[in-house]
Amino acid sequence: MDYKMMTAPCGIDCFNCALYAAETNEKLRVTIAERMGISPELARCGGCRQEKGKITAVGLSAPCKVFSCISAKGLDLCCECSDFPCDNLHPYADKADSRPHNTKVFNLCLIKKMGWEKWATEKAKSVRNTYFKGELTL
Repeated sequence: MDYKMMTAPCGIDCFNCALYAAETNEKLRVTIAERMGISPELARCGGCRQEKGKITAVGLSAPCKVFSCISAKGLDLCCECSDFPCDNLHPYADKADSRPHNTKVFNLCLIKKMGWEKWATEKAKSVRNTYFKGELTL
């Protein structure tokens, strides 16, 4: 898998996303469509870079600010920018329980530290699982 192509500039791991899996899984697409209240045709995503920052399933008919910014600067990831981290990466309060936006900066730091391939194969899935299913440990 081309992890570089399947990682959004903001650090979201598209390859672990249900909307990406729904590209080739009709049953999953129907389930996602029902849960999101959208048509099955919209309940899919080819990944941020493939979709050029327009994720219609979540209401983005134009590129998001991060994608537009990174494209204008000619960078692959936000963590390559001298302004990192910036307000474009601020986590969304809206639907934070069902969208992995709060993992963006953490993932970008891990990619910078570990490299794309190692992060993607060894760490990305556990970051996502911890975010959605983990418990605070003291």
